[in-house]
Order: sequence, then C-alpha cells, then structure tokens
Amino acid sequence: MKPFKFKEFTIHQDKTAMKIGTDGVLLGAWCSVEKYPDTILDIGSGTGIISLMLAQRADAMNIDAVEIDENAYEQTVENFEQSDWGDRLYCYNTTFKEFADEIAEEEETYDLIVTNPPFYTDEFESDDAARNKARFTSSLSFEELVSGVVKILSSDGMFALIIPFKEEENFINSAKTKGLFLNRVCHVQGNATSEIKRSLLEFSFHLLEIKKEHLIIEIERHKYTKEYMNLTKDYYLKM
Repeated sequence: MKPFKFKEFTIHQDKTAMKIGTDGVLLGAWCSVEKYPDTILDIGSGTGIISLMLAQRADAMNIDAVEIDENAYEQTVENFEQSDWGDRLYCYNTTFKEFADEIAEEEETYDLIVTNPPFYTDEFESDDAARNKARFTSSLSFEELVSGVVKILSSDGMFALIIPFKEEENFINSAKTKGLFLNRVCHVQGNATSEIKRSLLEFSFHLLEIKKEHLIIEIERHKYTKEYMNLTKDYYLKM
C-alpha cells in the first residue's frame, strides 16, 4: 500500500484497516477553526489524517487523537512523527469512553472535537475484525460518542463530524438531548444526480441560527466541482 502524499504531509496507511477516504478529508477541510482553537481532539484517528489537516490549518498548541485499534494507533503515531508538527500532535491508544472520563476527571476541555465515527449500523459486518471495529457503531454508539463529547468540550467549543445522511436526524436529536445544538450543516452529494450521501455537522452548547450548506464533489468521474476544489486545494497535490 503506497503512502498517500498531500501537499504538506504524507500518510502511510499500510498498518490500518481504514484507508484514506473522502470523508476524513472533507471533515478536516470543512470544520471551522475560525475561533482559533487552542486544544483539538480527533476521536478515532485511523491514519491521523484529520489531525494532520488541522495541524496544517490551525495554530492549536495541542492536538490530541484517540484510537482504540492498536495498528491504527501505531499508524497514527508514525504519521504524526514524520510530519512537521510532531511536537503538537499526540495519540492515545484507548477507548473514547475511558479517555473522556480521564480528561473530565482532570477538568480539562477541548475547544474543537472532530470525528469521522464508525457507522453502517444496519449493514452486514465483514470478515475483517479490524475493519468492522472501525466501520460499525457497535464499537462506539452515537449515544456514547455524544455523552463523552459533552464532558470534555469547552463551553464555547465546537464539535464537528461526518455521518451518513440517513443518520442525520437521529444524531441531531441525540445531541440535543445532551445539550448540544446544531449550528452548521453541509449536505454532500457525489454528483448532481446522486442522492445526498453524507452530512457534515457542527454543534456547540449555544442555540444559534443553523447555517445550511451544500456540496457536490464531482461534475463527472474525476472532474471535480469548483466548490470541492476550493475546499481541498490546500491539501491534495493535484487540486
């Protein structure tokens, strides 16, 4: 498996079941850093792609990642160490629940929390146990995710994630019951005629008017829309 080269960093992905995909790149490019977060957390780092994109985008002194799978954890650490921002990036090999409990106990918080969480709740699990753990909500339910986030998100912090569009309403309601309100949403289509596949969501503890956005990735196969190119041009080599 060849490394994936971005403009300012390289991702090695030989050790992890979860390879580089559009979802992680979309989230890393889309989530807001305009409030200048000092502390960032990436839940379920996989290869470390989102953390590395945020290290490139933001001056945060402290970017932590948590990854339950040992191979993915090792991959993330390797990618962090080989980047220009190794001194700001740190990964923990543990469950998110244990991590959140510990951080909450120390009374620490994060200004920005991001995740490309495991999903495909209703599809048949594959034979690859590591891929299953990475892909299925059985390893981290939406409820557990939200419960952990509210414990360690700073009072003015932002929580951003990407999920399947069909899970959007369910997730928004789940977040609301824990006091997290949707502030911004972007619906993602592969092309103009395909159905909405993904939802990029941004939450905070503040009830604000929801900013609605829409993104189409391709005009035709391998020909990208101007919006998608603008969003990802700082990262992809060929944009």
